[in-house]
Amino acid sequence: MSLKTEIEFTLNGVKRRATVPVEMSTLDLLRDVVGLTGTKYGCGEGECGACTIEVDGLTVNSCLMFAVDCAGRSVNTIESLAGEPLGERLRAAFVEQGAVQCGFCTPGMMMQAAHVLSACGAQDDKAIARGIEGNLCRCTGYKKIVEAIAVAGKATGA
Repeated sequence: MSLKTEIEFTLNGVKRRATVPVEMSTLDLLRDVVGLTGTKYGCGEGECGACTIEVDGLTVNSCLMFAVDCAGRSVNTIESLAGEPLGERLRAAFVEQGAVQCGFCTPGMMMQAAHVLSACGAQDDKAIARGIEGNLCRCTGYKKIVEAIAVAGKATGA
């Protein structure tokens, strides 16, 4: 039998409560308890970035973070970008630039891209590529993703 604990945290701007097993990952909390399935399970080892979320303003691999560590913190997922100017600009740029192929890496990639643009503003391609290191894409070769992030950054004045 697993030990459980109740946590309170802010998820995409909304206060939440959940009772979770102490060994549960934040990824499982988001997908299985809360029902937000935009964050993807990729490798489960923190190597691919498909599960990238933002916690207290920093991006993390949710597969490596225990759900209990969300207590008292602010957590943002890919769903938080919907309707937000930067998120909508990133979405449009990813489509316009052909940066979405299979789409599996896209939620984590967009979370990391939003973080890079918010933290550092529009940059050159080399800096953007450096900013998304740790987020793997097996389809695009990254060129179109970097271009999309640059376009979104310039369009938003980031």
